[in-house]
Amino acid sequence: MRDEMERSRERLRIANLERPYYIEYRLLDLEVRAVTASFGAVVTSASTRNRLMEVAVRVGDYHLDSSNFISEDGFQGFIGSSGGVGIDRDYDSLRQDLWLATDQAYKQALDSLSRKKGYIRSLASAPNLDDFSRVAQPTVLLSPRVDADWSSRNWEDEARAASAALRKFPELHSSRVTYYLVFATRYMMNSEGTQVRMSRSLAAIEAAMDSQAADGMKLHHFYTAYAPRPVALPDVAAVRKEIERTGAELVAIRSSSPAPDYTGPVLVEAPAAGALLAQMLGPSVSGARSPLSAASFFDRMMEGLGGRSEWSGRMGTKVFPSGVSLTDDPTAKEFRGATLLGGYEVDDEAVAPQKVTLVENGTLRGLLMSRRPGAELTPSNGHARTAFLGDARPLMSNMFFEAAEAQPAAELRRKFLEQCKSAGRNWCLVVRKMDNPALALARQDDFMELFGGMAAGAATGERVPLVVYRVHVADGREELIRGSRLTGVTLRSLRNVAGIGDDATVTHFFQNPAPGFAGTAFGAFGSAQGGIPASMVAPSLLFEELEVRGARGEPRRLPIVPPPPMSE
Repeated sequence: MRDEMERSRERLRIANLERPYYIEYRLLDLEVRAVTASFGAVVTSASTRNRLMEVAVRVGDYHLDSSNFISEDGFQGFIGSSGGVGIDRDYDSLRQDLWLATDQAYKQALDSLSRKKGYIRSLASAPNLDDFSRVAQPTVLLSPRVDADWSSRNWEDEARAASAALRKFPELHSSRVTYYLVFATRYMMNSEGTQVRMSRSLAAIEAAMDSQAADGMKLHHFYTAYAPRPVALPDVAAVRKEIERTGAELVAIRSSSPAPDYTGPVLVEAPAAGALLAQMLGPSVSGARSPLSAASFFDRMMEGLGGRSEWSGRMGTKVFPSGVSLTDDPTAKEFRGATLLGGYEVDDEAVAPQKVTLVENGTLRGLLMSRRPGAELTPSNGHARTAFLGDARPLMSNMFFEAAEAQPAAELRRKFLEQCKSAGRNWCLVVRKMDNPALALARQDDFMELFGGMAAGAATGERVPLVVYRVHVADGREELIRGSRLTGVTLRSLRNVAGIGDDATVTHFFQNPAPGFAGTAFGAFGSAQGGIPASMVAPSLLFEELEVRGARGEPRRLPIVPPPPMSE
């Protein structure tokens, strides 16, 4: 990498055209062990090793360069400058790949800059923001390479045993339990002098199951467990117990009543509150501006998918109730003994991460930044993140939602019931778990169907809870309901929250880098298989009034023949 970088810096130029001002090489070594089982049988088991390469070349200067532009033809792509390379660490092979990719990236950059300048000349006023921020000094971080350690546990046996817990539920149509273990080493070098070698690992168990109610409504559920290393995953007995509990809950949901339309107090308990906040905050915490676009469809698409920032131009104004703070800290390792997954030593642009206070005492004070400047902030604060060498963007790491006047959970529930009485209601709603279709749906066609339905309400703050209870005011009795959707739940809703608990809980989630998800209301719908890890620390939230839409849609026909018998 170093030898080809020096040669490119000295000799890469086409006569009478601009030479590069910035060149970047990135390599990613991936070793993955993945096992998927269903109802006690292993479906797939694979170990893979890959090396990915990405070359970026910028032409122009820090103020105006070839990046951050979408032409009328759409994204120009990365033909020739990214992809898989040899895994043998052969010097000559890698250098050949880097040479060809650098040549292609340079030619693409020249074409992109020419198109961009032509588009800017057609505008009434040219943008005055820099395209790329400078760094005070290059980063040199050469950590030892960590070899994969799958531990002595038999992952196929564990997946088989864990998935067998669902054999006792004939009401389930399909299920999948996946053990996903990954070790990654990232290399980065650029023409500014940055050199990075850094290893990390992740271990995940993600289980999905689905069923169908007697009236034809399709239903699903999921269970997850995450750890920084395979050996730290819960043992198979604990996993089996949780998967069995999840299956029993789905069967109970299947037998529950369809949700009616409702407007009134809603208590979102701590685990669900973390997932809800992750969905709500995603489009608004980034301070980087959107790419300059000659294609109007791009802006319309992002708007329609809930990609508009609610905090744009609001620096220094009230966005939360007084006493509420929001911080993102990539340097945090744990919270009350629970491991956090979102930390890192340097971000994916090799910038050291900083703890960022986004909201202080209810007032917006900061945003997450990459090296792409925004209208209100310019320098990076070390939050550029990506998966598989994609386009790095400012994303959450370890996010903390805190309140100065938090209430004990029991007191918050009493307040909730009192508000129900005051509203003249016999019952109100408690949300225990939010949905994540990227995890919960075992079949791709089911995922696309649900995603299509959710997209229609993304821009207006429609959120889909998974486990919802109707709580009767008279005696506190709870009963499950199914098919509800929260509507109009935007960040503005948090300004009038009626109560915040002291029961902060860690919720792990994976940010989805795929087009149509990244930067939108669906950005928190990811999985360990390609998602970007993050942790949300958040307490229960009491909303004085939310609108909840009851069950809708045409039911599907039930299977004609009942499922075959299955031994436990």
